[in-house]
Amino acid sequence: MAHYKATDSKCEQFRRYLDKSGVLDTLTTVLVALYEEPEKPKSALDFLKHHLGAATPENPEIELLRLELAEMKEKYEAIVEENKKLKARLAQYEPSQEKHAE
Repeated sequence: MAHYKATDSKCEQFRRYLDKSGVLDTLTTVLVALYEEPEKPKSALDFLKHHLGAATPENPEIELLRLELAEMKEKYEAIVEENKKLKARLAQYEPSQEKHAE
């Protein structure tokens, strides 16, 4: 009987932990949304994953990576444009292929 009480106490502590951290409310909200969905998705698990992922706050590290990616894309585009201009300038100084054929 003592073993049963210890297990029951641990379960209750864990339930309180989930309740305090907002896990139970979030799960309840997502499950209610699934229940109220007029056309049930093929995969309930995918539905839960999608809605739980959207419900979590954005990780600051992810936002920093997005900003860095945007900066890198801008730099890439600038380098591609510069490369085109340099190739055009270089073509002015290189003898044309027609003159080499003679």
